[in-house]
Parts: sequence; C-alpha cells; structure tokens
Amino acid sequence: MDALTAETVAFLRSYLDALTAGDVDAIREHFAQDATWFVHGDLPMSGLQAGRDQIVDFLLAAGSLYEPETQSFSFGDITAQGDVAVLEWNVRGIGRASGARYDNDYCGVFTIREGQIVGVREFFDTDHARHVLFGPGAGVGPGGRRV
Repeated sequence: MDALTAETVAFLRSYLDALTAGDVDAIREHFAQDATWFVHGDLPMSGLQAGRDQIVDFLLAAGSLYEPETQSFSFGDITAQGDVAVLEWNVRGIGRASGARYDNDYCGVFTIREGQIVGVREFFDTDHARHVLFGPGAGVGPGGRRV
C-alpha cells in the first residue's frame, strides 16, 4: 500500500471513530468547508448536500429517523487507492416512522484530500429505507430532497 492510500484509510478510520462516538465537532472537522455528500435514490434525504454545515445537519437529521438509542453501525471493508476509499457498512435500528426493524447495507465512495473529506457518494437499499424510516408513501420531500 502506498503512503497516500495508507493516509486515506487511516483518515477514514478516524472519521468512523468520531461518527461512532457521536462527536459532532470531530465529525465536522473531518469535512472540507466545500465538501459534498450525494445520496442516490428518490427518498426525502436523497440528493446533494453541499458544504460542511449542511452535511453535518444531514447526518444529524438521518440519525433522528431512528428510535432513540437504537441506531448502530458496523463497518466492513475499506478498499482504497490514492485519495479515494470505498467503505462498506451496515446500519441497524428501529425506524421512528414505522416502529419496524431497520437492517441495511451501505456502500460509500469517499474522496479525501489534504486531510479532509471533499466528497461522498452513498448507495444503499432505498426501498427498505423508504418503508422502515419514512413510512408508507414516502418519496421526494418538499422543496427538494432534504429530510
């Protein structure tokens, strides 16, 4: 593994540590001021989040879709080359809108430059998320794609 790839993996792991600890300040500092996060699909949360503050607000809003104290993460493989890393992870919890069990696998493509995340593209089973996290009839939210 070359030095840049090793740095990318180490940085992504430090972000995951901040995420699992719920350290919002540390999470925020991992993102570049002009970072982007794109969620594929047609959920209320799908679309582009632009800028560090909007990304952190998005992550907090996504966490509020679960019953308190039920959301958990498990992280799988990180495959990286240079400043790009692909992360596999799983999220479990109880959906606040449905009361149903949520268990979904995710894949994210992270681009990390100069010690900050500059871009994320996120993929997951949006049909499962729609039914458990948003309830019947959920689709694109009002005014765009925000939770």
